[in-house]
Amino acid sequence: MSSRFRAALLLAVAGALSLSCGGIIDPSQNQMETFSGTLAVGGSNPHSFSVSKTGEISVKITALAPVAQTLMGVLWAQAANDGTCNGNILQNNNFAQLNVPAISAQIISGKYCIVMYDAGYFTAAETYTVVVSHP
Repeated sequence: MSSRFRAALLLAVAGALSLSCGGIIDPSQNQMETFSGTLAVGGSNPHSFSVSKTGEISVKITALAPVAQTLMGVLWAQAANDGTCNGNILQNNNFAQLNVPAISAQIISGKYCIVMYDAGYFTAAETYTVVVSHP
């Protein structure tokens, strides 16, 4: 084996190991973060969180009042180092419902945010609770 090939192989293995640094977490081992707020008609509320390992994310609205049957928007995005939600949009759901997963995907370590917003369905302010399951 040439030294050039050996160096390339070592570099490839090191890269693969660095990508999996921290390991992959089974979703049953995820932590649950709960965020609550009141959302005005036409409004939006960001909620920041950090993920230290690779795994799966799931976002579900668990409480919504006074109109539990209304739809609302849920956006998942990358967050800046200061926690502000100004990064790339990773997933968006304009039709999120109570007790139905709104966002579900693979996630890697980093800073993220969930933005709850009125997608045009509110007739009055809504109080909500959303649970984010992540590694």
